[in-house]
Amino acid sequence: MQTAAVLLKGPKDLDVDILTLNAPGPADLVVEIAHSGISTGTEKLFWSGEMPPFPGMGYPLVPGYEAVGEVVEAGTLTGFKTGDRVFVPGANCYEGAFGLFGGAARRIVTDSERVTRIDAGHGPEGALLALAATARHAMAGMNKAVPDLIIGHGVLGRLLARLTITAGAPAPTVWEIDPARRDGAMGYEVIDPDADKRRDYTSIYDASGQGALLNDLVGRIAKGGEIVLAGFYSEPLSFAFPPAFMKEARFRVAAEWTREDLAATRGLVEGAALSLDGLITHTRPAADARAAYEQAFTDGACLKMILDWERMS
Repeated sequence: MQTAAVLLKGPKDLDVDILTLNAPGPADLVVEIAHSGISTGTEKLFWSGEMPPFPGMGYPLVPGYEAVGEVVEAGTLTGFKTGDRVFVPGANCYEGAFGLFGGAARRIVTDSERVTRIDAGHGPEGALLALAATARHAMAGMNKAVPDLIIGHGVLGRLLARLTITAGAPAPTVWEIDPARRDGAMGYEVIDPDADKRRDYTSIYDASGQGALLNDLVGRIAKGGEIVLAGFYSEPLSFAFPPAFMKEARFRVAAEWTREDLAATRGLVEGAALSLDGLITHTRPAADARAAYEQAFTDGACLKMILDWERMS
């Protein structure tokens, strides 16, 4: 069995190619992907060649860990059936290519344990469940405070703000340096950092991935305040120790989402407590993947780019 797939052969060397899929087993599903998202965090670093050494990394690779589609073949041990609508966080199923993420393809083969059923009415927005789960994972659990300041009004920053309000907490402040990205707030304020004089934030969540901001953020927290690193950072992080010492600053790294996070955010979305509206700004046919990836990574007006696979054979 073969499939059309996005293939990244090296930095900025990307196109759609035909790859052979591994044969499915009794615990596997074959999923026909309808839509896949492009990550402007980790995937951008692979595309640009700036990603530091990473387990499972290598070229050529199939990107994509935000995909939705329909089960077209279900193994006897899966508990799924043909026609089920599912969210797929990628797949490692290709001959001759790394499937480090692996969701940007027309068809994928994956262990059914990695797949989550979603409401049949989900359109392209279903691909955003991974980012929603990422935001939820950063905030949920013991000894975690919701943000009162969020850095960056991209998709992750918006989801963090929406989840904060959904949790019944006071609306956070969001910093955004790009005026074009300050629109679209839902119940919270988005401001230029230079306009903010506050120095007593309890919990700052950085969704920008800009490690150079750490010293400024230390100066913005109250004593004992926390800075949560919710982005992905390609360069070593550093900060001046004396100001952090005086503030008794705490730093926390938000790791990858879990199945529990995905189930919780799916419930919030399907129960209308969390909206995914207004986050997808651009959609392109999968055949235009080369241009789509470049635009996703270079056009500041592009919050989330979605590839449409429905016209691919």
